[in-house]
Amino acid sequence: MQPPHEELDPARAIAELAAHLEEDDANTKARALAAEIFHNLETEEVALALESLPFEQRLAVWQLIPKDEQLDVLVAMRGEARLLLLRQLSPSELHALFEDIESEDLIELAETVPDSVVDMALSRMDEQQRKYFEMAQQYPDESVGRWLNHDILVVSQNTRVADALRLLRREVPDYTEVLYLVDRTGRWTGCTKITRLLSAHPHQHVSEIREEDYPHLQAADDMYEAAEEVERSSYTALPVLNNDGVLLGRLDVGTAMDLLREQAEGQLMASAGLGEDADLFAPVKRSAQTRAVWLGVNLMTAFMVSWFIGLFEATLQQVVALAVLMPVVASMGGVSGNQTLTLIIRGLALGQISASNLKALLFKELGVGALNGLLWAIVIGAIAGTWFHSPTLGFVIACAVVTNILTAATFGVLIPVLLDKLKLDPALSGAMILMAFTDVVGFVAFLGLGTLILL
Repeated sequence: MQPPHEELDPARAIAELAAHLEEDDANTKARALAAEIFHNLETEEVALALESLPFEQRLAVWQLIPKDEQLDVLVAMRGEARLLLLRQLSPSELHALFEDIESEDLIELAETVPDSVVDMALSRMDEQQRKYFEMAQQYPDESVGRWLNHDILVVSQNTRVADALRLLRREVPDYTEVLYLVDRTGRWTGCTKITRLLSAHPHQHVSEIREEDYPHLQAADDMYEAAEEVERSSYTALPVLNNDGVLLGRLDVGTAMDLLREQAEGQLMASAGLGEDADLFAPVKRSAQTRAVWLGVNLMTAFMVSWFIGLFEATLQQVVALAVLMPVVASMGGVSGNQTLTLIIRGLALGQISASNLKALLFKELGVGALNGLLWAIVIGAIAGTWFHSPTLGFVIACAVVTNILTAATFGVLIPVLLDKLKLDPALSGAMILMAFTDVVGFVAFLGLGTLILL
């Protein structure tokens, strides 16, 4: 027997199920175990655990997920893992999976299935769901209008409190703390808190007790910026309007947290040149193709650095100690630069950096770089001078370390800001560009000073 749900490790339970499938030809034990596991696990837990399995095992476990839960699991999976799984399903399986799909789920999955399946799903939807889907297609992928939630409580601004309270006796959507008020043309006019309805006079109009200055979002807003706005607000959801002020839906705090987590994952994966949807067990060829591009870019920067080093070939031949100590200079600049780069990328993501504070931030980072540079230059210079019995060599590497750390601080601030201005993701290429700059400056400073002073 599996332990209770609160003690059940999803990945371990699914892995155990996959092992039973390989051992049990009749699948008798596996099916009994699957029924218990899927009863105890949340959809998101199943999706994440599936992604932790090698692909063949993933397919086998997928067949044991209850049919009425498969679509929810599919929606919860990351993009690449979901795509690879969908490609293994037959046309009949796809049609069965999508025949009762809602517009929000179809929007999520539409780009990963054939158009014929999308058309079939749309033909099975009611008119309202089709309208939601078609409306979402009018907005870009990263706008709020594409991903808003239509499950909201809306009443006319002329509705009386008694009638509004009757509406609340039905099923109330998650993250609901207000009623959304609209005029007869569907334009949003405000919100009324449910807690205020409970103490209001039954014959009052709900518009008389609406909230003042209730915030709202525009459908064209960037979805990540909108998610941050929801997070900063004191509300569980914010209404989303079109350019005419018509209420389209809402962005709730649950969706906002998912978006911010997705953004954080994307920045982490981008720092290694990967997409946030990368599958842990994607086929070797597919994974290799994805990573090859950034290895090629890195190779170009490496050759550039090598070319600069080659300019000092004669110096290296005469002073071998310089070659031994070169990695120290590059490492100190790289670590210092990445610290600054990470701080600036986070500041850009949170909207904390602007033209008004950029200069102050640059000088602050230069101050940190100067202090750390001097401290570690003294330590490294003393060690190098003692090691090679050459105080002059210690002085050379100390100067190079200070120069490289100051360079790293400068470019650690400027590179992500410039990339952001150019509408490029600083997390994707910032670290690679910074590494090239710090390597070149560090090696040129070290080898150049070595040439001037030691020779």
